[in-house]
Amino acid sequence: MTFPTSVNDQITDAVTQSNVKVVGEAPAMAMGTIYQTLAHSTGILFENAVAAQQQQNTLTQAATNQGVMQIYSVDTTAAAGAAEKVAQTGVADNLTSLLTVLSAFRPGATG
Repeated sequence: MTFPTSVNDQITDAVTQSNVKVVGEAPAMAMGTIYQTLAHSTGILFENAVAAQQQQNTLTQAATNQGVMQIYSVDTTAAAGAAEKVAQTGVADNLTSLLTVLSAFRPGATG
């Protein structure tokens, strides 16, 4: 039992009920806060997953583009080299250049 005080019994009952209400609602409030935090964390997790997926997609497109460019340049280079070997177009130019250089060192050459 409570000790007799100079405060009205209705006031002490109201304060006691208010305290009991706060203590009784505390677990529910705590669980609500935990659920909100969990939902927020899950939302951020999905946002980060989507951002990482978008960045990976961009990297994949860039790598594919680089690969295609290398494939096309290899074919072009190989075709040019093969055409030069078949046609022997570089040989005549090289011999002409060599003849010009040698004639410049010949004694008595004008030029």
